[in-house]
Amino acid sequence: MCQHLKPCPSADATDREAARIIATFREQGWSLLCNGVIVFEDTGELLPDGTMIEPHRGPAVHALAA
Repeated sequence: MCQHLKPCPSADATDREAARIIATFREQGWSLLCNGVIVFEDTGELLPDGTMIEPHRGPAVHALAA
């Protein structure tokens, strides 16, 4: 899918979120990447083959301070 001179990571690559955003819908909370991945603001993902990736953001920085 990616037409960039330096191709973006594919949808099955571990760094797939590094692909460029081609459309964003902030009011709905998601963006489409050029590799076909849909990323949600809660860090969940939907891959082009329909696979869902659960949200994977870590704990808030202030929660780590004890």
